[in-house]
Amino acid sequence: MGSCSLMMEEERLIDAARLIIRELELNTVLSNEAREVLLDLGARLASLAKIEESKDEGDGGNGELSGVMVRLESISEKVVAWEVGQSMIWDSGTDDGKDYLKMVDEVRRLVERFEGLNLSKDSEEYGILRKANDVLQTSMARVEEEFKHMLAHNRQNFEPERFSFRSTEDDSLDDSSRFSFGDESVDDSIQRDSISRGAEVYVMDLINPHVIPDLRNIADLMFDSNYGRECSQAFISVRKDALDDCLYILEVEKSSIEDVLKMEWATLNSRIRRWTKALRVFVRIYLASEKYLCEQIFGERESVSSFCLSESSKASILQLLTFAEAIAVGPHQPEKLLRILDMYEVMVDLTPDIESFYPDDNGAYLRTEFQDVLTRVGECVTSTFLEFKNAVGSNVSNAAFPGGGIHHLTRYVMNYIRTLIDYSNSLNALLKDHGEVQDPDSTSSPDASPAYEEDSSNDYSSLCPMGLHFRSLMSLLESNLEEKSRLYREDALGHLFLMNNIHYMAEKVKGSELRNVLGDNWIRKRNWKFQHYAMSYERSTWSSILSLLRDEGLHHSGHSGSISKTLLKERLQMFYAAFEEIYKSQTGWSIPNSQLCDDLRISMSLKVIQAYRTFVGRHANNINEKYIKYSADDLENYLLDLFEGAPRSLNSSFHRK
Repeated sequence: MGSCSLMMEEERLIDAARLIIRELELNTVLSNEAREVLLDLGARLASLAKIEESKDEGDGGNGELSGVMVRLESISEKVVAWEVGQSMIWDSGTDDGKDYLKMVDEVRRLVERFEGLNLSKDSEEYGILRKANDVLQTSMARVEEEFKHMLAHNRQNFEPERFSFRSTEDDSLDDSSRFSFGDESVDDSIQRDSISRGAEVYVMDLINPHVIPDLRNIADLMFDSNYGRECSQAFISVRKDALDDCLYILEVEKSSIEDVLKMEWATLNSRIRRWTKALRVFVRIYLASEKYLCEQIFGERESVSSFCLSESSKASILQLLTFAEAIAVGPHQPEKLLRILDMYEVMVDLTPDIESFYPDDNGAYLRTEFQDVLTRVGECVTSTFLEFKNAVGSNVSNAAFPGGGIHHLTRYVMNYIRTLIDYSNSLNALLKDHGEVQDPDSTSSPDASPAYEEDSSNDYSSLCPMGLHFRSLMSLLESNLEEKSRLYREDALGHLFLMNNIHYMAEKVKGSELRNVLGDNWIRKRNWKFQHYAMSYERSTWSSILSLLRDEGLHHSGHSGSISKTLLKERLQMFYAAFEEIYKSQTGWSIPNSQLCDDLRISMSLKVIQAYRTFVGRHANNINEKYIKYSADDLENYLLDLFEGAPRSLNSSFHRK
């Protein structure tokens, strides 16, 4: 039975040899790989021939073992010679490296052959096996060293500036983004540091492509020799340092959570900017390239590639996540919201990449950590936004805002939420299930517009989660402004203050994407509101002075048909005094919007100047010319000086000629 099996194996061997011969006759052009395989086959056949010759000379089985031992000693001497030398094998030339691998592979095959036998420890074969194992162990240590050397000394320069993932950075946000309602320097120029989305994955050569075949050959031999673990660890140790260097190039500093929590906002702001860009470059370019390198070296060993990528990149990924976690657990200060949203969005954007780079159990830990930190950053966004709303509602002023102009709280909030529009998808997702928000305009108020109330509920029901919260925020801002308006001693100035601020809010919404979020009905009600406050201002300021231009009380006692010139003179003097007082105070008041200012001046002119002309004209026969202090044109020109924010006096050098 045994001899029959040997005959069948020999017949298969002969058939294979004949097939090789036929292929060689048909194909005279061979690839380098084919030549190497055939040369190896030739060497093995020559070795068998020598063994057979020794058998024919009468040595029998001992002759074969003798030939094996001679060959093993020869290989051992060459291995030892390389150990004595100072140079690296592959530095001496690729051919030397290939020859070395062939020798070691021959020893590996010998070990496999003898380990398949049930050898006695006293047998000559067992001695050969021990010798072969010693040679294999020594050579494996050497090829591992060569493997690490080639990986380390053939790294390609990483130049992140060659890749662009963002638009021009606007550093002005550093100053204007501080949530300081007492800082009047906050302007309308808040802009978002733009981060492009959906960028393609770039793959670059992290290792000189010329050494990849040698690295793969070494890896194949080590795995075939049951030294795969050592090979993987060698790769991981070198590439871990390379990825660490990558973060250094990307200016990502190592910091503990405690270190981050102690940072001033200016430093933290800059660090977050660098982090968001670094994470995108690291994942989209470097991790993608690292994955490609693993696949090149470890070939079809997918689990090995996956393991090596996970382990080599673990420290770097965790370093990046530690910073994000520190931001998430830190104080929920409103000035951080835009930056935290940048962090959240870049992590959401890169989630599919992370899942594709770490698809199996080897990367499960990193996938989970990434998702957990992303969740915490998202929760931080929500909490910070709600803190922002609370800060707007609870902002307290101890003194009235000078001139009744646009409060810096109003400017800040409106510019802030205009910037938040760029993050609509994220905010809608994060705010969707976060608390019930009542429509602040759904309940009737003393100044509610009936036309608005009719379709308010339908408009509100169609709002997105962000829109609901923005409306709630606007309501908090309006309530806060109403509280601030009560700080003015003059009711008229309080009305002017509300008119300015509500008009500013409406214009900001009307001229931006906020219109689509808050809706046209919201704008219509604010238009109605600021007009209501404008009329309230006019009533508070001019009702009493216009009453002086009426005929009531000017007639002689008991003579309803005749006008008292004395009373008429006194009435004019009272009018001029009241007008001068209004001029003196209200030239110092402010209406920053030129169109709104012009509209209010025109409205006042139509009422005041027309009433003055009518009054003076009707009583021209009873009024001495010398008592006419100002003409109607004079008064009309003086009205143009109102709301410029610089107090004047009609009796001062600013008097119009």
